[in-house]
Amino acid sequence: MKVTILGSTGSIGTQTLDIIRNNRQDFDVYGLIAGSNHELLIKQAKEFNPSLVGIADESKYKAVRDNLPLSVKVISGIEAARLAASEKADMVICAIVGMAGLDSFLEALKSSKRVGLANKEALVCGGELISENKTELLPIDSEHSAIFQCINGNKKKEIDKIIITASGGPFREKPACEFKDITLEMALKHPNWSMGKKITIDSATLMNKGLEVIEAVRLFNISPENIKVLVHRESIIHSMVEFIDGSVMAQLGNADMRIPIQYAMTYPDRIKNTQVKRLDLSNIGSLHFEKPDLKRFPCLSFAFEGLKKGGLALTALNAANEAAVSLFLQEQIKFTDIPKLVEYGLNSFEDEDLNLENIHHTHNMIMDKIIADYKSLVEL
Repeated sequence: MKVTILGSTGSIGTQTLDIIRNNRQDFDVYGLIAGSNHELLIKQAKEFNPSLVGIADESKYKAVRDNLPLSVKVISGIEAARLAASEKADMVICAIVGMAGLDSFLEALKSSKRVGLANKEALVCGGELISENKTELLPIDSEHSAIFQCINGNKKKEIDKIIITASGGPFREKPACEFKDITLEMALKHPNWSMGKKITIDSATLMNKGLEVIEAVRLFNISPENIKVLVHRESIIHSMVEFIDGSVMAQLGNADMRIPIQYAMTYPDRIKNTQVKRLDLSNIGSLHFEKPDLKRFPCLSFAFEGLKKGGLALTALNAANEAAVSLFLQEQIKFTDIPKLVEYGLNSFEDEDLNLENIHHTHNMIMDKIIADYKSLVEL
């Protein structure tokens, strides 16, 4: 299978290459696309010998071109990922973070036989545009991979509820009165998973879980009323499905993204994975579950509110969150300001027709407004 990885130098991209490295007989790398980390991209390209390499940061093009053989096609610019996705690979892994991954995701759906999706935001903002696409779309998020595996072999009409689990992040037990003192360093220390900075902050606010609820609605064509979120601190059960006969199926495993990535790449088959630690429930001893506290973590409730509004509301929600997280990562706002800005975005979009042009317009408008006026907005 020939694989193109959009976002090869990020967390999902590097773990995908781990899987390919250990299964050379099954996979070849066709294309590698990165944002700005040209040094790692060059290293990856020299190891995996792709036909196509792309770097979004045009200032890094010469360095990449000069360090690779002329037989390798090198492209650059904001269109690099979309152009790479249009090439005829057997599978495209969409792992570009944020709204930047939307256009290439939609292009991959047109061009590839199979798409592995790790970009939440693309499905959140553009999900309603892909309902008629026939490409095999497989989830890479651990939660949605778990749901997919539980549903596999069962009929949609037999599903009663989808139960998405959440670790609760690093502040699961922190009193709300102490949230004002949360630092960036504290928020980046996830208790269970090793992820990129943006998704780690989303996990700390539970926005990540809100985006996953929206994803589940899109991927599995299920009503939001039939989706439940449970905080499960151990991150052993990755999600569950309850059926109409009262049976509940769960998918379990250690917190390692290489498990869902590999399953998406090999589906419907499974191959041996020697890289991941095997689950030993006798060592874990017990598993805990609790309802999420929506007063301390209101971003989760905003996702359900966005689903009720529909249309461009989800684009506005995502844009506001991207802007707020970016500001927090730059230490321009407090942790407690993130939900304030997300709520502002959710209530500030123009209700226009849902198409790609309006999605981009709404996203840019909300982001620009928040970035420009965040000081006054957090005081409202």
